[in-house]
Amino acid sequence: MKKKSSEKRRHVVAWANKAEWDQVLEYLYSQDASLQLTALHRISAWKARYASSTPVAVDCTADLVRCQVLDRPGAPGRPGPLSGDDLVLLYGAALVRFVNLITERQQGRVARPLRRLAGNLNIPEWVVDLRHDFTHRKLPTLKWCRKGCKAVLEWLQQEYWSRQMGGGPDEDWDSQSDGEDEESSLKQQDELLAQQKEMEAYKNARELLISYEKEQYEAFSGLPEDRARSFCPAPFADLSWLLGELKQFSLEYDGLLIDVLLEEGFLIPTVEQLDTLACNTSENADPAEPRLPQTFLRFWLPLLKIINSPSFIHLLLEKLFAELKLLAVEQNSQHKAFYISAWASEVLLCNSNKFEYHFETKTQKKARVRDRIFVHRIQLRWQQLLSACLDAPCVSTPHLLRLVLDDMEHPLPLETRERLLQLCSIYTQTEASEASRDSPQQQQQQPIYTLESLHEKLHHSRGPSRPQRPESSREYKWADAQAEAAKVLRGSPWQVCPDDVLWRNHPLGKVPGQSDEPSSLMLDNYSTMTVFDQPVEPERDAAQSNPGAATPARTPDGLLWNPGDMNKLKSGLQLF
Repeated sequence: MKKKSSEKRRHVVAWANKAEWDQVLEYLYSQDASLQLTALHRISAWKARYASSTPVAVDCTADLVRCQVLDRPGAPGRPGPLSGDDLVLLYGAALVRFVNLITERQQGRVARPLRRLAGNLNIPEWVVDLRHDFTHRKLPTLKWCRKGCKAVLEWLQQEYWSRQMGGGPDEDWDSQSDGEDEESSLKQQDELLAQQKEMEAYKNARELLISYEKEQYEAFSGLPEDRARSFCPAPFADLSWLLGELKQFSLEYDGLLIDVLLEEGFLIPTVEQLDTLACNTSENADPAEPRLPQTFLRFWLPLLKIINSPSFIHLLLEKLFAELKLLAVEQNSQHKAFYISAWASEVLLCNSNKFEYHFETKTQKKARVRDRIFVHRIQLRWQQLLSACLDAPCVSTPHLLRLVLDDMEHPLPLETRERLLQLCSIYTQTEASEASRDSPQQQQQQPIYTLESLHEKLHHSRGPSRPQRPESSREYKWADAQAEAAKVLRGSPWQVCPDDVLWRNHPLGKVPGQSDEPSSLMLDNYSTMTVFDQPVEPERDAAQSNPGAATPARTPDGLLWNPGDMNKLKSGLQLF
């Protein structure tokens, strides 16, 4: 079995011996154009012997080395002076052939992206992008072509030429993708590539934002404090290029860009940054209604104005509230919580359409619009924002909640909004130690928020003696009436119902739990009496026996019942 397996791995090669192989390899990666040309001639002889079985790596190496030979001035065998465009086309053809031929063996029945296949072979991703530019976009510059050729030749030397031990093509290198069809390995590779791509994108985002800050610091440096407040610099050429790069980056990695922006040193300024911008932190420093310093807002306005798509703004608000929720359990995070709340307030105010804006002048409107991140109203997912705001309780939550409730597309009922704001203010109130600093007169004017304060106030109002029951109290009057009714009905089968019954759900004359049978109201013990035996009030009896009393009146339909008819009817009625 071992003999058969060893015979199976034998290959017929085109070179005479290993010495010839080593010599061609040395000449290919030499800096001497004549030696490289000699190696290319030898490879041409190999290709004649191999016919269509020439190793892909050997063929690609020869194409790229030929481009380097033709790129050197005065090289032997050069047909004539070549322009930069001619060399770009030569390099492009060699690089496109390299990417296509190397990744072709990995393609299965279902086409896979070249980026994934190149990543499996450790080919730099930017080389695949270079190939994409050659085939679908504007041709790259000659500098990038030379850089790509050098990187690919180094890859071929490491992955193919240095692995040849016996002079034959490395079978493992040609067939290393045979076992990669398994789902688990592909999934792991995809996860690894995604992590690497995310790390590169994170570094790129930080570099772009740091470059943006440098340009803005140069624009704001040297300005007096009063001038910096109203200063809105026009973007320079470098800043315009950075804004374009950040705009393109946000289209692909908007969530990652927001995560980097919310790190300390960017939208969350450090003390040193505020001092550099000459921001007066004492202004608008109320944590209950936080507002950004005007200079710091203008510092980031050029960037935020260019990436203020509706999806970006809504994602920014969600991440701001999520960050506030995380800061609720952290200590010494007042500075960060203040600026996160201030940014959320600033975004919500930009989307508000208040009534007082309708009466402003053109100058006032121009000044207001200049300092807004976006001008036109954005349709936000208000229910999600309302839940996110309530899930992040802090001292600024009542203010942010009021902005959300006032600006909702389909507002809640007024009573619901007032109760929600009151509950929010109760939940986010200051501690008792802070309230105790106020004067006694101010404490009396403050509303009662907790059950403990209610008991304490009731205890102080009662004093040392037990207070008397007020006569005008409805509760006590109702209790007295209930006790009097229970006393009257004591010993009878009827009792006062103490349950809280919603009588409007029951028809008149029917009690809860009563069946539809008329006999259900019958008592076990009862007595009867006739109507004539019923006691009659003296005044009513006297009026009936008075001979001058009025007789039944006539109606158009006929006479009413006479006294004789009434006596007959009464004689048949019985009362329980």
